[in-house]
Amino acid sequence: MKQFKIRASASSSLMTKPRNKNEVLSKTTKSYIDQWIKEQIYGVQKNIKSKYLDKGNQVEDMAIDYAGQEKGWLFAQKNDEFFEDEHFCGTPDVILDDKIIDIKSSWDCFTFPLFEEDIPNKAYYYQLQVYMHLTGKRKAELVYVLMNTPEHLTYEESHDYSEINSKYRIKIYPIEYDEEVIKNLQEKVEQSRQYINEICN
Repeated sequence: MKQFKIRASASSSLMTKPRNKNEVLSKTTKSYIDQWIKEQIYGVQKNIKSKYLDKGNQVEDMAIDYAGQEKGWLFAQKNDEFFEDEHFCGTPDVILDDKIIDIKSSWDCFTFPLFEEDIPNKAYYYQLQVYMHLTGKRKAELVYVLMNTPEHLTYEESHDYSEINSKYRIKIYPIEYDEEVIKNLQEKVEQSRQYINEICN
């Protein structure tokens, strides 16, 4: 069995606190690790499917192009390079000279975080912390983009946002690198490895 490393996109699974103060890892963390162990034993990965994920995957390149043009990201394009170190692994969406960009495509205008001042999903904060650590960048932007939903993904009326001002279609959350978060995650990876050894033995 290969050594456990946490994927950037799953890093928040390690950060939930156990209800019992005598326990090191939470039930959420243990559940994630149990799934990881099964993936190693059976040689398959658990696939999570939804129309929301499908949209994100299908419009990602267009969302990067649109946001890049509106925000002046020179030479912004989808990154395919996989990064890893002793504890983490992952593939950032966009790598610029001075920062990491992670694109999230909202399903529609009602799920787009137009008014939210704080990051709607804290999991993305941890994801970007890991990306910054892996690439050596110290700044990142979590970017929500409102793109048209492909017609084949929805049976409802498809709204066209093409003529809407970009300030209502792009929402950016700047994130600074936090070394303490990375140290905590590294410690959680080490504790997870101990848990894996206990289970597998």
